[in-house]
Amino acid sequence: METVKELLLVTGRIATIFPLLLLIALYMGKRSIGELPVFDFLVILALGAVVGADIADPKIEHLHTAYAIVVIGLLQRAVSTLAIKWRTFGKWITFEPTVVVHQGHIIKRNLQKVRYSVDNVIQMIREKDVFNLDEVELAVLEANGKLTLYKKASKTAVTAEDLGVAKSYSGLAYPLIVDGNVLKEVLAYMKKDMQWLETQLKAKGASVKDIFFASINDQLELHISLHSHGPVPPMLH
Repeated sequence: METVKELLLVTGRIATIFPLLLLIALYMGKRSIGELPVFDFLVILALGAVVGADIADPKIEHLHTAYAIVVIGLLQRAVSTLAIKWRTFGKWITFEPTVVVHQGHIIKRNLQKVRYSVDNVIQMIREKDVFNLDEVELAVLEANGKLTLYKKASKTAVTAEDLGVAKSYSGLAYPLIVDGNVLKEVLAYMKKDMQWLETQLKAKGASVKDIFFASINDQLELHISLHSHGPVPPMLH
């Protein structure tokens, strides 16, 4: 009878600790999870902890460890089945895809939701062989933390190689303004000053404080993303 009580206690601990672990994992954000789905990540942690405790502490009964492993396995199977059958439930225990760039503009509010910085997004875009935000129609941060990128049609329809013509160099784009702060070393590299920058921004109907991110290319063309941005297309699992 005492063993049954202890097994029920283990079951109760598993049933109560997983909701807490799930909340903490969701709170930590996508970057902390990596490529694993949230719940599977928790299952691996729990199994590792259970087995590790059994190995490290001889006083722990093997029966309890075996029972905990079986219960965790059954729980994972049940949750996976529910997530497949009921999409709403599946959305509760994982992350939604998040639009971080729309029509060449970085979506500040969405970056804040997923706790990514501009530098993180720019790096991930460069890893897709894109060096200018103006080429991006849509960039989506997926539930597994990877970035999916769709270029604008004008940038993907044909290539210079397809047409058999030489393509002029359009230049790289350099970060110039990040969250309202001007990177003066970039401005100096381009051999321009603040007066020139303010004049260019005024022509676009903006000021430095209005800008969340701005880049400049070798042709001295500015591309800006304001702090505020209009509606973005919804993303589904």
